[in-house]
Amino acid sequence: MTESEAETLDDLPPSAKLVFKVLEYNGSLTQKGIVEESMLSARTVRYALERLENIGVVDEDVYFADARQNLYQLTDDGVDSVPGDSPAAGKESEQEA
Repeated sequence: MTESEAETLDDLPPSAKLVFKVLEYNGSLTQKGIVEESMLSARTVRYALERLENIGVVDEDVYFADARQNLYQLTDDGVDSVPGDSPAAGKESEQEA
């Protein structure tokens, strides 16, 4: 896939954008937590997380409280793609001050 054909957050379906926003507002969550916060089906959340991981804005890690689950969080690229008026961007500017 060439640079011009590369998928971006804007190209993703609304469900993937919602999952991105849930992670932006709530920080790291398990898939179950994302399902509860977004009110999407588990299958839809799995698909959205897969798409978000493929474009490099979400990272999957081990959830130490229950190793059967994974913890999902925004990557640095994902945080950088957030517009300046979002809560995540506000947190960053507060930390810099």
